[in-house]
Amino acid sequence: MTHSDDVRKFLTSRRARITPEEAGLPVYGGNRRVTGLRREEVAMLAGMSIDYYIRLERGNLSGASDSVLEALCRALKLDDAETAHLFDLARAATAAPRVRRKRSPQTVRPSVQRVIDAITTAPAWVRNDRGDVLAANELGRALYLDMMAEQVTPPNSARFTFLNPKAREFFADWERSADDIVAVLRSTAGKNPYDKDLTDLIGELSTRSEEFRTRWARHDVKYHRTGRKRLHHPIVGDLDLSFEALELPADPGLRINVYTARSRDTLRGRPESPRQLGRHPARDGSGRSQGEEMTDRSCAALIVGATRSMPGSGDDLLSFGFVRAALLRQR
Repeated sequence: MTHSDDVRKFLTSRRARITPEEAGLPVYGGNRRVTGLRREEVAMLAGMSIDYYIRLERGNLSGASDSVLEALCRALKLDDAETAHLFDLARAATAAPRVRRKRSPQTVRPSVQRVIDAITTAPAWVRNDRGDVLAANELGRALYLDMMAEQVTPPNSARFTFLNPKAREFFADWERSADDIVAVLRSTAGKNPYDKDLTDLIGELSTRSEEFRTRWARHDVKYHRTGRKRLHHPIVGDLDLSFEALELPADPGLRINVYTARSRDTLRGRPESPRQLGRHPARDGSGRSQGEEMTDRSCAALIVGATRSMPGSGDDLLSFGFVRAALLRQR
């Protein structure tokens, strides 16, 4: 698929989802042969001629000014991620050949590895724009145990999601996870449509997964900077986590993902919540609540149980102070 095709399908898909009523336009007659807005309606809302809008929708964004693109974003009611995507597509249309050969980062600086290794009480990893996991701390490797065990290196979150059957058990809401990762890849493709590693990955997934192919055709984009992950770990069980994606300004295209417990009782089979019990959480002599105890146990179980099952790993991770403390509190 060419860059012009990407532009055309993105604009037509955004146009098709907006009804005249949503756009504040009067509807005449009961028969409309198009889904969503007509081209002339978009042109009117954006304050441009129908001929110029048709040129844009055919994929020719060369020379389109920021004000034109902003008017188009308003007319199509694009969100922040979609707006950025349209501007990325416009920039890619005029990029010089040397700029077009940009590739996703493939390595992590030693100081970045030290940063995530210093995070000892939360899973953390470093990924590039195409979803390659380039580095992780001990808890990060333990959390994504099955993905880290894949033979293809570096491990890739999109490849794991669509090509590894274990992913459907690992992600409690697999459909949403699949939607998210395709939308992130689509955003990345808009920024750098000439990244060969990225196009190779998309080609592989499109060939081998109908689920991916269907989602890719939607042209949905989104930011994946913060949110919730509900996972079923093969050793620990069900986990309910929040994540934050932290960009590395010195390394464009790299992000650190850090996972923390959304609540104090992250495991299924946990004690009833204080609200259900109608009382405040019980606390031991140290002032810690039962929920805090559960979080410590799940953290300890994750790193100890998972790493023991990893080939070539021993019990050296028990030397981590937080693991020792968590195990002592379980007695």
